[in-house]
Amino acid sequence: MIGVQEVSIIIPTYNEKENIGKLIPAIFWVFSRNKIAGEVIVVDDNSPDGTADIVKGLSKKFNVRLILRKRKSGLSSAVLEGIRHSKAGIIGVMDADLSHPPDRIPQLLEALEKSDIAIASRFVKGGGIAGWSYFKRLRSRTAALFAVGLTGVRDPMSGYFFFRKDVIGGVTLTPKGYKIGLEILVKGRHGKIAEIPYLFYNRRSGKSKLNPGEVANYLVHIAKLYAHKYSRIKRKA
Repeated sequence: MIGVQEVSIIIPTYNEKENIGKLIPAIFWVFSRNKIAGEVIVVDDNSPDGTADIVKGLSKKFNVRLILRKRKSGLSSAVLEGIRHSKAGIIGVMDADLSHPPDRIPQLLEALEKSDIAIASRFVKGGGIAGWSYFKRLRSRTAALFAVGLTGVRDPMSGYFFFRKDVIGGVTLTPKGYKIGLEILVKGRHGKIAEIPYLFYNRRSGKSKLNPGEVANYLVHIAKLYAHKYSRIKRKA
């Protein structure tokens, strides 16, 4: 049995009908096998493909809550919306596209017994990316390197992570784009950070949400976080 508080896993969705129906049962299978007291909060941006209907059906069998927003407002804001509705002491964040294997949940929660944030990492020993071309791997690694100087974490771009909720207590989060985890790493009140290796799987159904606009948002976000970090260092000097 894993000695953790109750956990809420936040899953932002937009047009993930083909994936969410597989992911949620897989998460609760892991919960059951490992005696984890957990819930899933799905924040859906009014997906036209019927994602919300799938979640509503699953909520009759599993401890799932649906937050339905009227318009597409972005992944980061969806995660923050889910956190606001959670009363658990531990928060987890996962993508809905089956790229984040639920079988790593126990290891991530175990890591929180001695750390404040646990990140599923592609770039530590034992981690990796399956099904990507060399170019896509290089692009992903390059994007991560831009952010390493902010955090010292090998995979600061990971969208699969767990943290103690008090890490963001009293912290103003204003993420731009889709990398809410990076914002928490830079601004959160935390000590030790653990990185747990995992194999990232390319999405099997649906379309990627990454587009040139999101790339631009990422670069703007990175610049603002570097400015935030160095202004904080200057104040302490």
